[in-house]
Amino acid sequence: MNVRDSPIVAPQTPLRPAGHIVLDEVTKDFGANRVVDRVNLEIERGEFFTMLGPSGCGKTTTLRMISGLEEPSSGRIRLQGVDVTDVPPARRNVNMVFQAYALFPHMTVAENVAFGPRLRKVRRAEREQRVAEAMRSVRLEGLEERRPGQLSGGQQQRVALARALVNRPAALLLDEPLGALDLKLRKELQLELKHTQLETQTTFVYVTHDQEEALTLSDRVAVMNEGAIEQIATPRELYERPATAFVAGFIGVSNLIHFRADERENGLARMRFGEGQQVALRRPPSAGTASEILVTVRPEKIKLEPLPEPASRVEATVADVLYLGSMTQLVVELPNGDRLTVHRMNDAVDDRQFAPGERVTLYWAAEHSFAIEGHAPPVHDTGS
Repeated sequence: MNVRDSPIVAPQTPLRPAGHIVLDEVTKDFGANRVVDRVNLEIERGEFFTMLGPSGCGKTTTLRMISGLEEPSSGRIRLQGVDVTDVPPARRNVNMVFQAYALFPHMTVAENVAFGPRLRKVRRAEREQRVAEAMRSVRLEGLEERRPGQLSGGQQQRVALARALVNRPAALLLDEPLGALDLKLRKELQLELKHTQLETQTTFVYVTHDQEEALTLSDRVAVMNEGAIEQIATPRELYERPATAFVAGFIGVSNLIHFRADERENGLARMRFGEGQQVALRRPPSAGTASEILVTVRPEKIKLEPLPEPASRVEATVADVLYLGSMTQLVVELPNGDRLTVHRMNDAVDDRQFAPGERVTLYWAAEHSFAIEGHAPPVHDTGS
């Protein structure tokens, strides 16, 4: 085997002990177009880490730089403590799984899975053991002698996964691997992917634009926008405590309120909307920050029944009603012109109906209001 094509096995002097995969100030320019802008992140061993964002945000380019298929314009990439920035793809101990599985149609499933170890001249006994382990990890036992054309789309995806795992990579890089599948099969294979990752304890670095998929699969998620990382957090933290207006809007449905702190006391800020009406914010930014900020609250946190203090209480006008089966979605307008989305479960206890133009009173706990980063236009005069 050519030395240049051999994988990195033994590290030289580690450049940094922390992090299984580390990106330091990684930037990628295509001509005058900057697609990845000074990305810093650490991915731990055995973690399911997802890069999430809209098309063109730089997530796939970042993944390709980790694999070596793209070279950074600046910055460094470390794998298992070793600087691999200038190491070619064939010598990095990572494998990629793409949306297009690229299986060899003339080979059996077992032969497809064994292709990598055979190329690396792994001895036959060990090769067969690895293939059996990989097939078991993706639950394909009994299909070894079939050819790709005899398999379903989901089974082909699992063969591609087994083929990548059989080389025992330090990390598996997955670029929208479920994107070509229908919704039902996609959801089934999400569970299979998570099961495989937990069973093998392989580090997965996953790229997707699907918010639900990212929340379902990941230990942590990096939300990317215009080449930069907006926030890295667990799925729960991303949803419950978005750091920026972009994250709040991209992860599920969120409401943005243009907030002005009319009163501050005991760690609580209030924006008054007239007699008995307020938006309450726990842990507000310091008094030295801008007086007008953005506050977010999730649609399911807003209630139409009174809550104990401290809570937000605001009268609003129903602008639109959408029946969604298990719930009803209301779009309401606040006195300052902001519009909020409210999700109300359709249960047998309360089958209240709503109509555009109807006046409602909204309530939500102060703990469910969060100040976030983002441009906040001037707050409209509420008359209070």
